[in-house]
Amino acid sequence: MKPQTIKTKLKVYSYIVVVLLAILGARLAIVQFFHQQVYQTQAKENRIRLVAVKAPRGEIYDRNGEILAANELVYTLSLSYLGLSGQDAVVNNLVGLMQSYYPEIDKNFIEEKIKLQQYRLFEPVIIVRDIPWELVVKLEENRKILPGVTVTVEPLRSYPEADLAGHVLGYIHSINAEELAGSDANYSINSLIGKAGIEKQYEKELRGRDGARRVEVDAKGRPIRELLTMEPTPGNNLYLTLNLELQKVLEKSMDQVLEQLQGKYPKAKVGSAVVLNVKTGEILAMSSRPGLNPDDWKGNLSDEKASYYYPTGKYDPMNPGAEVNRALQENYPPGSTFKPITGMAALEKEAMDPLNDSVNCTGRYWIAPRIKCTGVHGYVNYYSGMAHSCNTYFQEMGRRAGKDEIIDVARQFGLGSKTGIDLPDESKGLLPTPEWKKDLNAAILNNRYESLIKELNTRYQGMEKNVTDEEELKKLQRQKQQEKNKIDAEHDSQYRFETVWQDYDTFNMSIGQGGNNYTVLQLANYIATIANGGYLMRPHVMARVVSDKGQTLKTAKPEVVHEADIKPSTIAETKRAMLAVTEPGGTAYFLFAHFPETIRVAAKTGTAEPGREGDNPKKDFHGVFVAFAPFDDPEIAFAGVIEYGYSGGSSAGLIARDVFEQYFGIKDHLAEERAADEAAAGSENQINSSETGETDPSSRPH
Repeated sequence: MKPQTIKTKLKVYSYIVVVLLAILGARLAIVQFFHQQVYQTQAKENRIRLVAVKAPRGEIYDRNGEILAANELVYTLSLSYLGLSGQDAVVNNLVGLMQSYYPEIDKNFIEEKIKLQQYRLFEPVIIVRDIPWELVVKLEENRKILPGVTVTVEPLRSYPEADLAGHVLGYIHSINAEELAGSDANYSINSLIGKAGIEKQYEKELRGRDGARRVEVDAKGRPIRELLTMEPTPGNNLYLTLNLELQKVLEKSMDQVLEQLQGKYPKAKVGSAVVLNVKTGEILAMSSRPGLNPDDWKGNLSDEKASYYYPTGKYDPMNPGAEVNRALQENYPPGSTFKPITGMAALEKEAMDPLNDSVNCTGRYWIAPRIKCTGVHGYVNYYSGMAHSCNTYFQEMGRRAGKDEIIDVARQFGLGSKTGIDLPDESKGLLPTPEWKKDLNAAILNNRYESLIKELNTRYQGMEKNVTDEEELKKLQRQKQQEKNKIDAEHDSQYRFETVWQDYDTFNMSIGQGGNNYTVLQLANYIATIANGGYLMRPHVMARVVSDKGQTLKTAKPEVVHEADIKPSTIAETKRAMLAVTEPGGTAYFLFAHFPETIRVAAKTGTAEPGREGDNPKKDFHGVFVAFAPFDDPEIAFAGVIEYGYSGGSSAGLIARDVFEQYFGIKDHLAEERAADEAAAGSENQINSSETGETDPSSRPH
């Protein structure tokens, strides 16, 4: 190439470089003089991190201020995705460090967490809460190989009494996508939310409002200084109507009774009970077994715990699982505890005289289907019939009163309807009526009829395919029509009988069997309504809502749902009949014979047929028991069911006895527990005194 050509090209390139430098300089000047504030702000934002400060959840107390649900500060391990440099390597390093503490957490587990949060990666991806201090130290020691891994301190729910009142308190767990979509801006994908019990019912009051910290970090994401903190707002505290001591006795007694019964009745593994104030509707104690420990739900359920709370396979007494609060979510036949309803219906119909109108019990009722009695009682009236739980007497009273009167009285006492308690997922129960029977059996019979007709058509279609002779075909068609006519006739006959209320339906209902199915809470509320003279109260668990500053924001007041349209004399006679159950000769006399005359108990025992598939009809019965006391001025009512406990008096009745003894100060069932606590406290004080050189204050000179 000629020297002149080279010189020319170099000159051109020089001009190009000068022009480019001029453009760059102009651009820098524009940025420097006109966009300085914008880019300076962006640079600051790149080194500023907004860290959420979790709000403490409101605490939950019993009626006397005893703590039931508190908060504790824990270490939470999370990933900051924006600072996660080399995801695979970081995740592998993290899994390796966590393996000895959390063997169930592997690479797939963490990557699934990141994937679930893929549209909200600006928020920390929480891996696990409440990690041990030893793991915190190990993570900090390996900070260089864990970019994007953070450990923060935040409040987390704790339950000092473990599973005590677990079903009432409920639990908190990670919010799901559906809950997040329907929530307000106060929740994030990492939020914990009330899922059951009080925690769910009063989520709005308990949750609080998160705060935030603005933190300056260096190029590696390490904090340099804190710029600004917006303090969180704690949730409101709840005071419940529960009495902690009574709750302890209720659960302790239930566990002991279940353990004792299983020696003779292996299926007796499940029970529930309710104690309430008959004048206010306050729930004083509520228990369901198998129990629920709210602490189990703060993280992921292990396989062992998952099978405990959600058992699978064929029917088992433990089904539907420990998560269910059986006191208000399961329905049970009431058995003989329904008999006061039948008695009141007969009294309202003026179909019997409680004292002078006797029925002769010979061991079974004299009208078909001649249902057996619990014994041969001879002539009994309302009082002795209730005391001996005579099926014959109450079937006759049911016949005299009639189904409509029985159904009306049952409704007025709240049976077959939700009580309206301030706890979620309450069951409605079932009060059988002619309409219910028609709808239920019509559906069953129609489905059966359609299945038979379908099978008939399919069978003859196959036969007709192989027939070529016209006469033979007509013969098959006649046979088919004859079979159909027979099916139609049987269906019509069954339909007319099974969809119409029969006398035996009344007899069954009058002794608490048939379609009767109610929650334990409904039974307790119905007995409380008898005790207080006919006022159906709305049960409640929340007593008051108090702010974190101590200001009372809301107080629950007694609420009368309605006053039963029943004559006062009817209720008075029924209360007197229930008192006979605990007097000499009554089925519950052995339970309360030692009670003082000032604290007489009115009660009713029940032995109910569950009607479940696989049950032995001769020995598989639920034990049901209801009671109130004192008779002269009722304060509390009890209802309990022990599944497969056989009889109410020897199962749930034992629990009622213990609860009433504790409530009325007849016997302290927590004495041993109290003594053990005092001894432990004394030992601890002695150790502390030795360490500080102090002596026991009681030994000091005055």
